[in-house]
Amino acid sequence: MKIKMISLKAVLFFVIIFLVSLCIPTSLYALDYAIGADLSFLKQAEERGTVFKDGNEVKPRLQIFKDHGYNWIRLRLFHTPTYLPNNLEYTIALAQEAKKLGYKFLLNYHYSDTWADPGKQYIPKAWEDKSHEELVQAVFEYTRDTIIAFRDADVLPDMVQPGNEVINGMLWPDGRLPNNWDNFAELLKAGIDGVDAGCGNAQRPLIMIHIDRGADMQRTKAFFDKWHSYGIDYDVIGQSYYPWWHGSLLDLRENLIFMANEYDKDIILVEVAYNWRPTEYRNKPAPFPETPEGQSQFLDEVHRMVLSTPGNRGKGVFWWEPAVTGGLRSRGMFDDDDNALPVITVFDKFTRH
Repeated sequence: MKIKMISLKAVLFFVIIFLVSLCIPTSLYALDYAIGADLSFLKQAEERGTVFKDGNEVKPRLQIFKDHGYNWIRLRLFHTPTYLPNNLEYTIALAQEAKKLGYKFLLNYHYSDTWADPGKQYIPKAWEDKSHEELVQAVFEYTRDTIIAFRDADVLPDMVQPGNEVINGMLWPDGRLPNNWDNFAELLKAGIDGVDAGCGNAQRPLIMIHIDRGADMQRTKAFFDKWHSYGIDYDVIGQSYYPWWHGSLLDLRENLIFMANEYDKDIILVEVAYNWRPTEYRNKPAPFPETPEGQSQFLDEVHRMVLSTPGNRGKGVFWWEPAVTGGLRSRGMFDDDDNALPVITVFDKFTRH
């Protein structure tokens, strides 16, 4: 009888362990290394007649990146854009194309009708004149409803950024930092709660908190120390890194080491870019030549630095807008004839073919 009781207890123990294993929270899942790009303009460019080429061979835009090892797509979402294409319908359609090719999907909420970044965080026109409490509710409901729309379209994001480069807060003036930290924390938490509510029974996407201080340890520490004091759960630290604004490669290395050791979070450089013709370094020394070859060397070095982050906490690099046009075209991955530049091949040697 005693032996039977021990056996029964052992069976029950393993059954409990098995059941618990089915309920692992999202934050405990291992994040695969992300080779990504913000391709939010790509669909619009092709619809306007741009014919993208790789090695002078015409190819579908998303296939070009897939062929070179890219496995994540980042798409931004504006509330009600007036001149930009990135509304809900457009973003869902592009996400559907990407998912068919096997991409994972990072959704980037700007919570604005236009660009939101450290220098501007305009409230959507639909939310003007709302009180703080009403703004919190609006962020929650909008996030919930859009996540439901993505889920219903079978393109639930794998990761979500509630807010873009929020080092100075968002939804100004209500959530502007450094004076309105309590408001900002409530607004950002409303976005995270909206993601949770919109998922239903599906697995919650990873949550990224994104600032633009990739090579600035002091500002990174000030922001995340304060953010962590609110005890709001998230999964990934997102950073932007443009060397002409944010610091040297040694500064980047120092900050990656600091973040990995201090916060015990996965880290992604979610915006990275460099120019393929003289732009930012016309009158000062450049870390790499602003040439097609120098652009490629820059991304290769940044990628290797992320790979060497302590504790395997460096989890990916995203290029910002390979298909950008106009004055920023030199930051893209295509030349003036829309042929892919050498930078697109950086990850080839890391990819299984």
